[in-house]
Amino acid sequence: MTEPDVDVLIAGGGPVGLLLANELRKRGVPVVVAEATETIRQEPRAGTLHARTVQSLTRSGYLNAPDGNSSGKHSVPFHFAGLSGLTIHSPASEGNPLLNLPQEELERDLERSARQRGTDLRRGHRVTGIRPHDTAVEVTVESPRGEYSVRASYVVGADGARSTVREQAAVTNDTRSPTFGAVLGMVRLTEPDKVPGGWSQGPTGWTLINPNPTGHSRVIAHEFTRPLPDHRSPLDLTELRTRTSRILGFEVGMSDPDFLTRFSDFCRLADSFRTGRVLLAGDAAHVHSPLGGQGVNLGLQDALNLGWKLSLVVSGSAGEDLLDGYHAERWAAARRVVDNTRAQAALMRPGEEVDRLRELFGELLELDEANELVQRRISGQAVTYEPLDPTDTLHEGRFQPNLGLTGPDGRTSVVELLTPGNGVLLLGQHACPALEDAARAWKDRVEVHRVDPDEPQRWNAALLRPDGYLAWTDAAGDVSATGLERHLTHYFGPAATAH
Repeated sequence: MTEPDVDVLIAGGGPVGLLLANELRKRGVPVVVAEATETIRQEPRAGTLHARTVQSLTRSGYLNAPDGNSSGKHSVPFHFAGLSGLTIHSPASEGNPLLNLPQEELERDLERSARQRGTDLRRGHRVTGIRPHDTAVEVTVESPRGEYSVRASYVVGADGARSTVREQAAVTNDTRSPTFGAVLGMVRLTEPDKVPGGWSQGPTGWTLINPNPTGHSRVIAHEFTRPLPDHRSPLDLTELRTRTSRILGFEVGMSDPDFLTRFSDFCRLADSFRTGRVLLAGDAAHVHSPLGGQGVNLGLQDALNLGWKLSLVVSGSAGEDLLDGYHAERWAAARRVVDNTRAQAALMRPGEEVDRLRELFGELLELDEANELVQRRISGQAVTYEPLDPTDTLHEGRFQPNLGLTGPDGRTSVVELLTPGNGVLLLGQHACPALEDAARAWKDRVEVHRVDPDEPQRWNAALLRPDGYLAWTDAAGDVSATGLERHLTHYFGPAATAH
């Protein structure tokens, strides 16, 4: 059976696929999501949303907007390679720099909003094959009622580390073999008060334990001893207890396992996040160790980057070259995350020579500049995108912090103006008058706001992409309408009269 055409089919209804579906639907794009599981998985998975993800989800309306008038910064302690001393911080106007949100809860919220927006979410349906053509992609889906096919203009593989879409599209990858094998279990500790909480180092690796005196505790043991265990082999309580006890140097009593799994620091980065009408996002595009809790954040940022671009292409407002920008921007961001997780794994290896290096790194984290560099990378706040204008490295491609604004209709903020999902052109009191006239040809994609910022800015006029990154400012010396039009065309497609 062949179903009617759909603009976008998303393989995978985890947090990345569901967020992308929301981003497409709020811009009017018809979406089918095929998710293999019948229900949301209830097991311990990612639960940390870092600063840039919090900031981006707030701008997109998924989290409550903070007060744009807040000054100063919020700071929380964090870790790098098991070492304490890292401080994650962000401007107070952005809210908390770290949000603990269980993945199960995140998925439930995203599924609810996706269904409310009219997403065709099909649970128990698994994509088993794709056949790309010049004008569409034929997708084969297995369902409880049998196999069927869908013809989609674009297919996004958000179907996880073992992505069928990636394999079927014959995307090549850069892979790195694992250096440690880890086991994770939700268990009851016999003597939880005697087990060290947080990160602990031992002769063969590290443990990360969250002791719970009344219920199940999360226990993770990372071991570098070779040969590494087969990641597909079953895990039982005895092995979890043995590995945990070996690292800590004493017998750790545990019972009643509620959940057991394995993972490692195996890394894979797809060479391309786009192959014609097939795109990759989340774990389908990049896999790395969970050190630093960056994985789900990286995937959610993929969805927020891709959503507005794919919407413009599907609607005919922009050409397909805008999707090449998705690959260029998100591949570079993924490369940096893969590299920093590998660096953490290297610092965690047992051995006297690494101990000395680890001591030195711990001292470096006490320096403000070093701490700032590392925290920005872990939190995603170091992400910038290549500017169209190479002379504007201080503005274009950088994230615009939240800012209180006063406009003709009263008080507002950068976050509030971006929430509808369009591009935004901010024009201050001293902006060139011709800019507003120039932007009218993009009024279906870009909102123009005359504003007075609460704090002085280097720019008098600023064009914001829907994901909150600066697309153009007049601060680099280009104050002309021609310069603005060039950037509007690059990021949002030709003027309305031209398409």
